[in-house]
Amino acid sequence: MQRLTKVEEEIMQHIWDLERCTVRDILDRMGTPKPPHSTISSIVRILETKGFLDHKAYGRTYEYFPIILRKDYSKKSVRKLVSDYFDGSPKSLVSFLLKEEKIDLEELKKMVDDMDEDN
Repeated sequence: MQRLTKVEEEIMQHIWDLERCTVRDILDRMGTPKPPHSTISSIVRILETKGFLDHKAYGRTYEYFPIILRKDYSKKSVRKLVSDYFDGSPKSLVSFLLKEEKIDLEELKKMVDDMDEDN
């Protein structure tokens, strides 16, 4: 799975949220100033080439849908983050987050308990 640029990832976030959409649907969700339709259309085609999307044609209108799940891309991104910035140690990442986010022991215990309930 290829990495996404910041702009590609932003567009994919919209597509993951919408599940099925046109370029117009993506533009409607974007803030102002809105980029040109042709720009978003080009990015969507790049995402399709990279294997993140597919489409169904309805005449001249294309409906796009993700073929890579957000969860799968998230896993890969976190693994890369751990590898690149935390010497491959998930423990170092968690330690960093606990310190930076100033999570106290009670919050940490609750998080662990919640994870135990999910499994």
